[in-house]
Amino acid sequence: MAINRSMSISKNYMLLKPEEVQLFDLIRILFFRDIEKRNFVNTPEGVHDEPFMRRWLIFVSILVQKGLQTVSAPLARFGSNLEMWLNLLSNNGNFLKLAWNFLRGKMVTPEKSWPTFLSFNGKIDDRVELDKNIKHGDSRYYGAFSVMAAKISYENKDYIKKTVEDLWKMEFLGFYDFWNEFQEKATTQAFMLRDKNVDPEMIVVAFRGTETFDADAWCTDFDISWYDFPGMGKVHGGFIKALGLQKDASLPDEIEKTDDEHATAYYSIREKLKELLKTNEKSKFIVTGHSLGGALAILFPAVLALHKEEELLKRLEGVYTFGQPRVGDDEFGEFMKEQLKNYSIPYYRFVYCNDIVPRLPYDDSTLTFKHFGTCLYYNSFYKGEVVEEEPNKNYFSPFAAIPKMINAFWELIRSFIIPYTKGPDYKEGGTLRVLRLIGLLIAGVPAHSTQEYVNCTRLGSADVYLPVHDDHAKSNTNSEEPKNL
Repeated sequence: MAINRSMSISKNYMLLKPEEVQLFDLIRILFFRDIEKRNFVNTPEGVHDEPFMRRWLIFVSILVQKGLQTVSAPLARFGSNLEMWLNLLSNNGNFLKLAWNFLRGKMVTPEKSWPTFLSFNGKIDDRVELDKNIKHGDSRYYGAFSVMAAKISYENKDYIKKTVEDLWKMEFLGFYDFWNEFQEKATTQAFMLRDKNVDPEMIVVAFRGTETFDADAWCTDFDISWYDFPGMGKVHGGFIKALGLQKDASLPDEIEKTDDEHATAYYSIREKLKELLKTNEKSKFIVTGHSLGGALAILFPAVLALHKEEELLKRLEGVYTFGQPRVGDDEFGEFMKEQLKNYSIPYYRFVYCNDIVPRLPYDDSTLTFKHFGTCLYYNSFYKGEVVEEEPNKNYFSPFAAIPKMINAFWELIRSFIIPYTKGPDYKEGGTLRVLRLIGLLIAGVPAHSTQEYVNCTRLGSADVYLPVHDDHAKSNTNSEEPKNL
């Protein structure tokens, strides 16, 4: 098959390789501008005169990634054991029942493939029922539905299938583990569903986000590598690799067919959508994700636009991301604003309070990563507003340290009173309360939980949304259009 690579090869890039760094060489980057001579920085020839602040951020990025790589294996074991222990407790009732079942030889030992097995994220917030008060046609519906899809994307295939089919009464289309050409393993998970109960019928693509104990995924969030694509701008290196970047730094219009084990996210999902949308000329689709999943959710239509996939873009009903990190530079932002406007695609970027991930990678005059689009920012009272940028955009400001600690203390108190003020659906378990104790030191950790984003979509005001599009037209009124962009 001939592959069209026009307008899709990145010849300008900066790639950090922390696995190849040595301490002395890393320190040298702080004193010498010639970064292309460092074996852990891969750039085209001639890129060498970097200012100190940018070299300092490279230094910090590599140091953090190196630290995460060092603890990767024990962190993964700890997370696996913790998930097993939490599921062991829930499957046997509680600690006393677990002990009694063990003594009787009747202890229930769960397996990670069971449809009842929950990830650590699921144990923080085990809600799976959709909010019955937010129905299709409500301006909050897509946001509230999207966050639930993003939330269950962290779970195993059978759990997701059971939730979609038995609870939501929708069609489960598939669960996928996509290949990463650079890491040479499957790193990107997503699932798809179809809701035939609404008109027009809706297909949902939900990308899984950063798992709590996956150090490799956290390395991606802290990485500041980038690729520059003609016509689109600079995009985050780790995210675009996870979506389907080829080994030669290209995003060709078409790639050669491969086996399912080595299928990449963008090309596979694009083809599945084309097949599904052919079965109903009125059907639409939305894309969603939390954390890293949110980054992939907004990059997916970006590559569709790069490839001029107009038929798909016309049927994209919206992009909803939760706790999404920055994915590109100003040029990328302008490119996406134009595409979103041309195809009337709503893009909502939800940010809860002090969540650390939307404030990564670092954004200042020395780096390229910027946010764009409609930011729906919610404070710790779940009051939402449309803002251009979330407050304290880089998180690490020393002036915000004390207010963040005070707010984290309030969130801990709130966890005990919220079921009485908002109802039993908002009751928080012991796992989340332990996380809130950690939040007294690092406020951005519990703030990133899907629990907060589910609460935002359910308790927040509806006036921050655009009205839901009907099936007669996909357009916004003049008074509302600025909100969308």
